[in-house]
Amino acid sequence: MGDLSLPKISVIIPALNEEASIAQVIHSVKDYVNEVIVCDNGSTDDTALNAKQAGAVVVSETVPGYGRACLAGMDAAKTANILVFMDGDAADNPQDLPKLIKPILDQEFDMVIGSRLSGVVEDGALTFPQKFGNWLACRLMKIIWKAPYTDLGPFRAIRKDGLTALNMDALTYGWTIQMQIRALKAGLKVTETPVNYSKRIGVSKISGTVKGVALAGTYILSVIFIEATRDRHSRFVRSMTNNQSPPKGETTLS
Repeated sequence: MGDLSLPKISVIIPALNEEASIAQVIHSVKDYVNEVIVCDNGSTDDTALNAKQAGAVVVSETVPGYGRACLAGMDAAKTANILVFMDGDAADNPQDLPKLIKPILDQEFDMVIGSRLSGVVEDGALTFPQKFGNWLACRLMKIIWKAPYTDLGPFRAIRKDGLTALNMDALTYGWTIQMQIRALKAGLKVTETPVNYSKRIGVSKISGTVKGVALAGTYILSVIFIEATRDRHSRFVRSMTNNQSPPKGETTLS
């Protein structure tokens, strides 16, 4: 991993129609970090303008997709060695940011996930579909990879070189869970820390609509299936390379 003796920390905020909250979010975190990058993901309001006026670096990704926006923000963080991802709706508590980055600065961990379920969640901040989806995804990751995750929280910090090595390609709602699965598979040192979570400003594009909930659930489950299938295929290829019979029950994948 890279040298963190002189860390540069960039906060990346993917944003879609967050004009009412984006300036507040930027002002609340910019004293903790070197730069704030807002990736405007096709907003039809003044999100980009308000972000720029609040002092953020603003980049644009017009093709819809949470993961696409995160990748665009990551690409814009040219000199950063620690990346912090958070939402632009003011639900994440900026006072928790130091807890996210400290384990990385201390070189104890490569990635820190803010667990809302381990912290204090304001009444109504997490809907039932969000709670159930988090529980199901974390349960499946524990069954398949023995992953000790409790949440898919969007507020997280990771070393940039570690994230780059994960070759992220989940372009929509599967971004967070793909990062967690691939970090585990790549051997990154990952931990969670409790974070507080408040009601968002505005309406959620995911949990606020039936379509959003359905799409998010589909993408998250798809990422789990794809990553598990890749593991199975890799084990089969290794067994063939070593001139061994595949494990009992293994078959080739078309």
